[in-house]
Amino acid sequence: MINRRTFTANALAVGTVAAASGFAVPAQVQAANEEGFDPTPQFVRIKKQYEPGEILILPQSYYLYFVTEKRKAVRYGVGVGKAGLEFTGEAVIQRKREWPSWRPTAEMIDRSPGSYSRFVDNRYVQPGGPENPLGARALYLYQNGIDTYFRIHGTNQPKTIGSSASNGCIRMLNDHVVDLYERVPVGTRVTVL
Repeated sequence: MINRRTFTANALAVGTVAAASGFAVPAQVQAANEEGFDPTPQFVRIKKQYEPGEILILPQSYYLYFVTEKRKAVRYGVGVGKAGLEFTGEAVIQRKREWPSWRPTAEMIDRSPGSYSRFVDNRYVQPGGPENPLGARALYLYQNGIDTYFRIHGTNQPKTIGSSASNGCIRMLNDHVVDLYERVPVGTRVTVL
């Protein structure tokens, strides 16, 4: 069955060149594959003309593309922001962190004080590690030298890949974000359509 997500993904990716190997996809994410969504990193051809080294994110289809050469990219499955919390536009990766620490923004705490009760009325910062919502790696998005507070990061909730569930950030499976982290330097341009 062709739906909007499959159509958008297929319009951008005109064919799989080769599947990337060595990536496990958790069982929770496997169910999404029934709808045509496959989060496994794959080398694909792309129609749009983006420069090698750039990242393109298509939230409607839940894919992130890292352009490796003209019209070719590595495609990763992602989770994106809930309605009204999405990031769109252009940004630059200005910082990278392995096992980053995390604290929700004041807006996140105001929206969901129950979910973030351990952060209310204090300065607690959750240290990096497997229980941290940012997962194994984080790429920090900036515009004009200013932190947007949006990130491309791992997750401790793999079942959210292929859905609109975050507070705006782009989520990836931890193995996948580690791979992307190794490929992209600080200064990488990111476009979210």
